[in-house]
Amino acid sequence: MTERKPPGVPFESWVDKQIRDAQGRGEFDRLTGAGKPLPRDVDATYDELWWVRRKMAREGLAFLPPALALRKEAEDALVAAYAAPSERIARKIVTEINVKIRDMMFKPPPGPPLGMKPYDADEVAREWHRRRDPEAT
Repeated sequence: MTERKPPGVPFESWVDKQIRDAQGRGEFDRLTGAGKPLPRDVDATYDELWWVRRKMAREGLAFLPPALALRKEAEDALVAAYAAPSERIARKIVTEINVKIRDMMFKPPPGPPLGMKPYDADEVAREWHRRRDPEAT
């Protein structure tokens, strides 16, 4: 359907003609889901991005706004720091995530605010030691 609408022809009748011509050529005959109702959750409210969500689910994709993705990454980094085999590695993990947190603090992306501050590497190191040797504190 690459042809342009001729001047002076009402848009609706031009579109109707395009549809009739395509039906005549059989272009609608073997479409997926032909003759079946569109799947719809009766209790759900209308979501104009339903098709995007369905496509992402079908493709196994997920999307979080940048601030929420960084929050998740920061939580995972803290868990990884506490589980690190050495204090040096724990500090390295915290330092790397702090760089990302500071970047987002000073250059906020669109979406919800981050609402976080960088971790205190010394506090994480103290907690790392405490978790390794609970008797020491």
